[in-house]
Amino acid sequence: MKRTGFLYDPRYLLHDTGPYHPERAERLEAIHQGIKEAGLLGNLTRVPSRLVDMKWVQTIHTLEYLRRFEELCLGGRRTLDCEDNQMCRDTYETAQLAAGGVLEAARMLMTNEVDNAFCAVRPPGHHAERGEAMGFCYFNNVAIAARYLQMEYKVERVGIIDFDVHHGNGTQHIFEQDPTVFYYSIHQHPSFAYPGTGREFEMGSGQGYGFTKNSPVLPGSSDDEYRRLIEKDLLPAFESFAPQVIIVSTGFDAHKDDDMADMRVTTEGFAWIMRTIMKMGEKYADGRILSVLEGGYALDRLPELAAGHVKIMLDA
Repeated sequence: MKRTGFLYDPRYLLHDTGPYHPERAERLEAIHQGIKEAGLLGNLTRVPSRLVDMKWVQTIHTLEYLRRFEELCLGGRRTLDCEDNQMCRDTYETAQLAAGGVLEAARMLMTNEVDNAFCAVRPPGHHAERGEAMGFCYFNNVAIAARYLQMEYKVERVGIIDFDVHHGNGTQHIFEQDPTVFYYSIHQHPSFAYPGTGREFEMGSGQGYGFTKNSPVLPGSSDDEYRRLIEKDLLPAFESFAPQVIIVSTGFDAHKDDDMADMRVTTEGFAWIMRTIMKMGEKYADGRILSVLEGGYALDRLPELAAGHVKIMLDA
């Protein structure tokens, strides 16, 4: 059994998005309950949540954006940059705790305290741009973790795999000129899929050209199409890149019962995706997998999806 770290903090529930917002506290409660009811909590290594050192956030986000976020949040503003990004006075600190917890998980991974880790955090992060909040996201947690690994632990090649049903525009844009971070995303496109980015011809730019790979999936697709594209696009890309650490933007919203998109992926389909990622982690990265929660909104499916995800990480 692997030593799998688990990051969860009740303070993540304090980020109040209102009664009808899809990205709400009940998501994390369902995930925690599912892992608990599956009898897995006792097998996990607790990752403590900490306020992030803002120097790491500033490697990704502009100082102007960070100041604006803090001022508006603490001043009682209910939205940031667009109506999707609902917030309360606790949102800025909750985002700090989420990013700080993810960095603590990364630290434990690199100091051999855990073999891999699952970070059940909110707010999510992969839509957050350098200077703009988008799609329920404020700090780009996976991007901050990638820079932290590179700067603090001299990791030369970080691979990011994003299987949220929505394209991680922020993560792609942040690293599109960087050949040391490979960003791969499989996501719904087109048919009004937010945010409208992530087409096949988007492959990075400058020195980073060829280190971005997108697998757009047509609405209504299921397990077979995800498997086909991952085997065609992701596997050969990582064979060439050979990441030393793999960060996963884990979104469960491509599930057939999730109404935030039009995909038909099953619970077993998600299990296949994660088993495939774990095999790549063993092959290239000494098993170092850092999984960070993004989307997933079907409250009746999140318990089984999260428990299955963690069980695969434990049993790999």
